[in-house]
Amino acid sequence: MTGRQGSRTGGRVRVAVLFGGESDEHDVSLRSALTVIGALDPERFEVIPVGITRQGAWLSGEGVFDQLTSHSPLFAVPGGSPAGHGVEAAAATDGALMVAEPGQVGLSGAALRGVDVVFPVLHGPRGEDGTVQGLLELARVPYVGAGVLGSAVAMDKAMAKVVLAQAGIPQGAWLAVSRAAWEADPLEAGERIGSELGYPCFVKPANMGSSVGVSKVHDGGELPAAMSLAGQYDRRIVVETGLDAREIEVAVLGNESPVASVAGEVVPAGEFYDYAAKYVSDDSDLIVPADLSAEQADEVSRLAVAAFAALDLAGMARVDFFLERASGRLLVNEVNTLPGFTSISMYPRLWAASGMPLPDLVARLVELARARHAERRR
Repeated sequence: MTGRQGSRTGGRVRVAVLFGGESDEHDVSLRSALTVIGALDPERFEVIPVGITRQGAWLSGEGVFDQLTSHSPLFAVPGGSPAGHGVEAAAATDGALMVAEPGQVGLSGAALRGVDVVFPVLHGPRGEDGTVQGLLELARVPYVGAGVLGSAVAMDKAMAKVVLAQAGIPQGAWLAVSRAAWEADPLEAGERIGSELGYPCFVKPANMGSSVGVSKVHDGGELPAAMSLAGQYDRRIVVETGLDAREIEVAVLGNESPVASVAGEVVPAGEFYDYAAKYVSDDSDLIVPADLSAEQADEVSRLAVAAFAALDLAGMARVDFFLERASGRLLVNEVNTLPGFTSISMYPRLWAASGMPLPDLVARLVELARARHAERRR
């Protein structure tokens, strides 16, 4: 059941691209997966698409994307076809993931035999947070991206901030508030937020990405609705001080010796770079490379690699910064271990601007996954 260094398909590497999932970033994952699959050179890679429905069923084979975009409930049963649909369930044979209903383990026996690498293109909880990574570790299969620890810590914004602070990485002021504490005494929590952070501030679920559940709060009157929204996605809520700053992003690539791309700048069309700005409209400006001084460019690269190392990441990450307009300080905002790979996503754009086109980038990520697996096997 371990990943192998060879391949059975004329020297090609067999890559299972895993996408979809149960999180609210399901649709973003589908778009990213299409980009990744299209970029994997068919002369070098044999791609096996593996989709996870919103209900948690795993599917493989032709027509997976059609089924994942269906609005009908879709539950797969081992050895058969999904009820009411024509996609064949993936049997436990060479190069296929066993289909399982939610609550069942779908990786048993020869479930991953013949797959050289798994390329997770999952965003958000149950995909980017160490859960799938732990499953693949148990299956002893190489996979793209950070391991269990790095994925889990980076996904949790509050815990990531604690670790980055311990490593001396500069950040803006922030607070963590539990949903239970807010619901028990919103007045006390609100007074603490107002006195320690002030307004405007940003309210976010601790474990979510793509700006899902994020609100900009201009005054105390807007706080209850923002806390309620964030609380729909997680039991822990992160509140960050609002900054007058430019938004700078850097892509990092590598394992033990990571390197940073050129920096890019996001100029949101609205008040902040929300979900619609990232994936629906193209009104925001994405400036690559960012207009930075040589000193600023060097510092943002250094901090990006330092944050990557502090969180024990591997493969890839996008590190998001604030560059304060008044002080010129660079502050790390978030670190994303499975950044978007859509046609307008910053991670592939930053590497393209750094001289690494998308086909080379995804091939390099597969190589890094295999190298990391071999190192861990030592």
